[in-house]
Amino acid sequence: MAISPDYRTYTGAQTAQSAAVLDAGLRAYMLRVYNWMTSGLLLTGIVAYGIANTGLISSFYAPVQTARGIAIQPTGLAYVAIFAPLAFVMVLSFGVNKLKTTTVQALFWAFCVAMGASLTNIFLQYTGESIVRTFFITAATFGGMSLYGYATKADLTKMGSFLMMGLMGVIIAGVVNMFLGSAGLQFAISIIGVLVFVGLTAYDTQRIKSDYVQFSYAQGSDIAARRSVYDALGLLLNFINLFMLLLQLTGNRNSNN
Repeated sequence: MAISPDYRTYTGAQTAQSAAVLDAGLRAYMLRVYNWMTSGLLLTGIVAYGIANTGLISSFYAPVQTARGIAIQPTGLAYVAIFAPLAFVMVLSFGVNKLKTTTVQALFWAFCVAMGASLTNIFLQYTGESIVRTFFITAATFGGMSLYGYATKADLTKMGSFLMMGLMGVIIAGVVNMFLGSAGLQFAISIIGVLVFVGLTAYDTQRIKSDYVQFSYAQGSDIAARRSVYDALGLLLNFINLFMLLLQLTGNRNSNN
């Protein structure tokens, strides 16, 4: 049976309308993700700066007499703060589809507070000027790569396994260097780490976009609310790690370090 021109026109209009609705929903979802990420980054910075510039810093880092003189050493609370974000990430990773939306959001805020506490030491090690400069360099790099990941037509999924292997290599090398204390190895780790997290920023942005298109989260639904927080967490981790690695490469240390 022949299909009438009117029917073809109607079908094409429906398809165009569906695509427009999907595109509008995607833009709204990505905006929600970036809003969560930005809010989380702001809270992380406030906590880190607040602890570093008040008496609370003595609960995390204390002066200790060593053979070379007075050194600032982390306390037990500092070690708790360092490892606490990992615990929150694991809970969110395994429970994002099972937990209530309010619980996922609360865990995200708790992660940001713990991450802020773990980053307090950067204000002891680096000058404020270099921290601010590195932050804006990171923001520009992250923004450019995230925009690329969203807009590119290239399939970045093939990069995923390669980037994960690179990330594991950076983590293992970092743990080993905790015992070796090699400046050369740390420099190499920082360089490779920057490349890995630059790539992960583009890859994760495209993955978030692809997941939304594939699963079509309904706007206002619980799944969209939970997934937006979880996706924001992934991008936030990329930003913070990129920032820390760039700070190690370009940051100016305080005169007492």
